[in-house]
Amino acid sequence: MQKLGNYIAGNWISGDGDGQILYNAINNEPVAVATTQGIDMAAMLNYAREKGNPALRKMTFQQRGRMLRALALHLLNKKEDFYAISALTGATRLDSWIDIEGGIGNLFSNASLRRRLPDDPFCLDGDPIVLSKQGNFMGHHLLVPKEGVAIHINAYNFPVWGMLEKIAVNLLAGMPAVVKPATVTSFLTEAVVKEIIASKILPEGALQLLCGSAGDMLDHVTSQDVVTFTGSASTGLKLKSHPRILEESVPFNMEADSLNCIVLGNDVQPGQPEWDIFIKEVKKEMTVKAGQKCTAIRRIFVPENRIEEVTNSLKTELDRTLIGNPSNEKVRMGSLAGHGQREEV
Repeated sequence: MQKLGNYIAGNWISGDGDGQILYNAINNEPVAVATTQGIDMAAMLNYAREKGNPALRKMTFQQRGRMLRALALHLLNKKEDFYAISALTGATRLDSWIDIEGGIGNLFSNASLRRRLPDDPFCLDGDPIVLSKQGNFMGHHLLVPKEGVAIHINAYNFPVWGMLEKIAVNLLAGMPAVVKPATVTSFLTEAVVKEIIASKILPEGALQLLCGSAGDMLDHVTSQDVVTFTGSASTGLKLKSHPRILEESVPFNMEADSLNCIVLGNDVQPGQPEWDIFIKEVKKEMTVKAGQKCTAIRRIFVPENRIEEVTNSLKTELDRTLIGNPSNEKVRMGSLAGHGQREEV
């Protein structure tokens, strides 16, 4: 069976060992095998710091922004290829649109931020501060890129958006990235990264990919690196407490479990526009991405005397929702991404 590629130090390589089999979320047929066994994580991070970082640091904000725009345009032309692969994750066309074109939209948005930034590799912070009576001694803060690498450990539900929204930021800021997507849907991330690398738009070393376990990667981070994590609070806390991250005071950004709610007002009644909006939003949050969103509604608060009516209205709407294979254009809700997600539900 085909092994997913890991893009390490300028080369596509396959990990050793049997790895983890990844399945088609619709029919449970094997899609690929993911493994990072045998990869030298320390060398991978050093390659980003020594090759990718200097190349990005010498570019101006304007050059980096134009680079992001060029990458967005390139990926947009390849989107149909990504849609076909995304369907294997159980995603409908709408689900994939959010993930794929939403992710590309992040590249466009961050590219536009260059208009607010100078045509320099650095950015001035605030006004100069005079430090002497005669004004011949002053100080001025400069914002410069960190000399490390941004490590992105991402969630399974948005394998494209999750990567592009993060690397857009670090690339504009002049830092390279190592992306470690959630393994279960990493075959879609791999497809996008292959296109990114093939385009030759990014400087070498600016982006590396791990499809599988992160191994001992965090053992080799330094104070110049940054780690971001999207996933469960329990896993995030474990990573954030990693001895090396604490010892090196590595910046750690965690986007974890959320408890989003929707509240129906006491004065809202069936037939009113507000009622219809409420029912529509709850249905949407339950069915888009099969509910696999960090922003999905998890708590529905309604007045006690409206519980039965809300339940009946939701049942009516959900009964109209066709669940099944996303290749059927009439299907409005696909499957969960994998067995692990099904067990959690």
